[in-house]
Amino acid sequence: MISYGNCVYNRKAFSVVEILFAIVIVVALLLLIFPRVWGGHKKDKLAIARQDVTDRIPEALKFYELDNGRLPTTEQGLSALVTKPDIAPIPEHWNGPYLDKDPIDPWGRPYIYISPGEHNISYDLYSKGADLKSEKDDIKNWE
Repeated sequence: MISYGNCVYNRKAFSVVEILFAIVIVVALLLLIFPRVWGGHKKDKLAIARQDVTDRIPEALKFYELDNGRLPTTEQGLSALVTKPDIAPIPEHWNGPYLDKDPIDPWGRPYIYISPGEHNISYDLYSKGADLKSEKDDIKNWE
């Protein structure tokens, strides 16, 4: 017992009920916050794929074309931006690597590259997104 002036305080430990109540509150808060954080991860992947398809890979393709006078063929693929192609036509002025590693989408699959393109004159570049099925989540360099 602690006494301060006319007031007397009893010092007690927390009860089991109070501890359980605190745990329930913490768990409830985590359950509210976790889905928001987890859902943001999906949006991050889409943003990364969009940036790859609209900026990063096209910039590397531009430098490749400036050095070699042409884009890599579909058969040479985007790996031509990382290592000098050994499939004809062999680029005479390859000055790469134009990218530090083979371009892989955020879902772990290579980006799809077609040159000349079916939708664009020069090339088509896209990812099938997370589901591989519908075109709703495809990230592409046309439209």
